Amino acid sequence: MARTVRFHELGGPEVLRLEDVEVGAPGPDELLVRVEAIGLNRAEALFRDGTYIEPVRQFPARLGTEAAGVVEGIGAGVTGFAAGDAISVLPAFSMNDYGVYAERAVVPASAVLHRPEGLDPVKGAAVWMPYLTAYGALVDVSGLRAGDTVLITAASSSVGLAAIQMANRVGATPIAATRTGAKKDALIKAGATEVIVTGEEDVVERVRDLTAGQGVEVAFDAVAGPGVTDLARIVAPGGTLLLYGLLSGEPTPYPAFDLGMPALNMRTYVVVRETTADPETLRRAAAFVTSGLRTGAFEPVVDRVFGLEEIVEAHRYMEAGNQIGKIVVTVDR
Repeated sequence: MARTVRFHELGGPEVLRLEDVEVGAPGPDELLVRVEAIGLNRAEALFRDGTYIEPVRQFPARLGTEAAGVVEGIGAGVTGFAAGDAISVLPAFSMNDYGVYAERAVVPASAVLHRPEGLDPVKGAAVWMPYLTAYGALVDVSGLRAGDTVLITAASSSVGLAAIQMANRVGATPIAATRTGAKKDALIKAGATEVIVTGEEDVVERVRDLTAGQGVEVAFDAVAGPGVTDLARIVAPGGTLLLYGLLSGEPTPYPAFDLGMPALNMRTYVVVRETTADPETLRRAAAFVTSGLRTGAFEPVVDRVFGLEEIVEAHRYMEAGNQIGKIVVTVDR
């Protein structure tokens, strides 16, 4: 038996329950992992309340796609892992099939990477979703390169901070956007060249000023909703407006039909579908991120750590949206 977070109905953080659940042995192509730390992601709150891109198929339901731990069991057909290996679990599966909010969890071996040396469990649970998303979206899909400028919305999120570091690693200029001035200093410290406070400043005007009217090669947006029209106006001709989140919760227009807009590419990006689902794409992305960790170019930012028994409080904290970086839950025994 293992303490496992499940929910029996859709709703707010209060529907989460910590229950004793039989884990079972890993099946073919699976690993049994003793979980040490869990990285929280906004997708889990959306899945819990029924607004995620994938609905809950049955109750009780599980949560979680990102964790760090130790291999305890190996299923048939799995190679490259041994009991005792320090690993990280990455977002590469449906929460309808697996979940890592638990003391022990069975996960697909394809969603597991050896944890880089020197990375403790907390940072090992905080690194992969943000950096794989930033790499996949900015480098692999958008082709961000030295000399480009990228606008990063929701820049204080774990993905936003990873995107700032990613831009700096490839020689691009990161401009961070955030709702209030409270996080401005932290974003500059994190490596942003400039910070736009969207609640106080005109995004279009500021970006045009900062880029001498040229616009940005990439707008990396987690918010969506009506604001994408302004983002489209500040993308340089031939640039990319890339949506990877829906924090606004509002309908998103398609602004490309406004003939006053510059020519741009507008598309969505989902890390589970485009980066972690393909072995070769994942191999390249993981190699890039591991290299950045080794050289110090990448450093996961952890805002706050909760215990597994505090999972309701952790979700409430995540939904408040005041964090700078990743929220991690540790599993103590």
